[in-house]
Amino acid sequence: MDTLNELLNGFAAALTWQNLIFAFLGCLLGTVIGVLPGIGPVAGVALLIPLTLNMDPTGSIIMLCAIFYGTAYGGTITSVLLNTPGEAASAITTIDGHAMTLMGKAGAALTIAAIGSFVGGTIATLGLVAAAKPLGELGLLVGPPEFFALMVVGISLLVALAGKSMVKALISGALGLLISMVGIDPVAGAPRFTFGMDRLLDGVSFVAVIVGVFGLSEILSYRKGESTVVHAPGFRSLLPTGKEWRRSAPSMARGTGIGFGLGLIPGMTGSVASLLSYGAEKKFSKHRNELGKGAVEGVAGPETANNAHANAALIPLFTLGIPASPTIAVLMGAFLQQGLTPGPTLFTEHSEIAWAIIASLFIGNLLLVLLNVPLVGLWTSILRVPAPILTALILLFMVIGAYTINFSVFDVFVMIGFGLLGLALRHLEIPLAPMVLTLVLGPLMERSLRESLEISQGDFSIFLNRPISLVLIILGVLIICSPLLKLRKPKALMDDPEA
Repeated sequence: MDTLNELLNGFAAALTWQNLIFAFLGCLLGTVIGVLPGIGPVAGVALLIPLTLNMDPTGSIIMLCAIFYGTAYGGTITSVLLNTPGEAASAITTIDGHAMTLMGKAGAALTIAAIGSFVGGTIATLGLVAAAKPLGELGLLVGPPEFFALMVVGISLLVALAGKSMVKALISGALGLLISMVGIDPVAGAPRFTFGMDRLLDGVSFVAVIVGVFGLSEILSYRKGESTVVHAPGFRSLLPTGKEWRRSAPSMARGTGIGFGLGLIPGMTGSVASLLSYGAEKKFSKHRNELGKGAVEGVAGPETANNAHANAALIPLFTLGIPASPTIAVLMGAFLQQGLTPGPTLFTEHSEIAWAIIASLFIGNLLLVLLNVPLVGLWTSILRVPAPILTALILLFMVIGAYTINFSVFDVFVMIGFGLLGLALRHLEIPLAPMVLTLVLGPLMERSLRESLEISQGDFSIFLNRPISLVLIILGVLIICSPLLKLRKPKALMDDPEA
């Protein structure tokens, strides 16, 4: 009953006109980002964080979360209409989605995808509601040693985000740790890695780094595409037939289960959920022989799994403070920028904000259905804007965004510098995700380590003498050692451009 009351209070906060506008803007921007091929949710969220810095924490996180799951909806539109996925998780939808377009069923495909996304996202959010209270109560048992152990589990995700090379992932992670150490030593109070520059005493701006590494490097590495002819479906063709609804229902159920389960596992991205959902349709669908030829199951399953994953991936972040994917790591950075620490203490120290954000997830999923289906023609018209103009507008937005962090030109140069660094890392095939992971978790880990050692007067056994801390450290060590056990990862994860 307490959970229900807190959720209702969350709806009361989320339904204020200010937060409704933020949710709507987030859904709108997320859809636009999803429609644009090549940007993706990581760069999209990173690009728009500067826009939210001066907002109140609740509205800021509501908007960024809406951008995150909005990209999953937007990516479907170009997959179905143009055979060009807007983001990686929608790639598998191109197979049957575009085949349906060629059969004159584009409207039905987009509607089924939108409804499936709504179903998957809503059920995953219900899972977050159910898990929030019991896991949030862990906050009463968490002290600096347990928090340090949680950070060890978080850092261990380097293994899951490593991609093709663990060595390159460690290089990326080490870079993130070095960047996070710039500024004033939190205990000794002495400057470190500032090279005598007063502007670095407060550290390097996280937002400028993220915008540069993900956003600017993405733009700089973007290849000029050919002009595309877009044919948007008419409004009358948007409604699926009764047969298509009946065929989609089991696929949505399977997609929800797969997406939700994989969302809870650190390192699994939305593209893995979509791919495995498509594989499940190949095995269990009554119409499996039609897959690849325009079967509605090939759209319903992956799109449902994609959005169920996006919402379920927020559960480890909200309840344990563990960023399970690169996009979630960027979101965690946004939380910290707003003075909120995701994890068990979020529900004890900022309960009102946490429940308002959860309630906004239900509202955002509904808004996305209303935005996506009737306005398909509008979204596809964005692709008619010439690429040079679109790129110039995005670059202008990034420069303004970096400048407004502290109204300093220095942050613009920081953004440009890290954009070039990100471009070099992409060229060397060094994954960017481990760097942002350690950049976010490094300071938290250092602070909790030092606080723990102050409590124990320098005795490291404090991490082994407390049961929760001990279990978490063992879990982290097992994750780190998993490559030695030759646990094979799915090929899709290895090739995932998000990682």
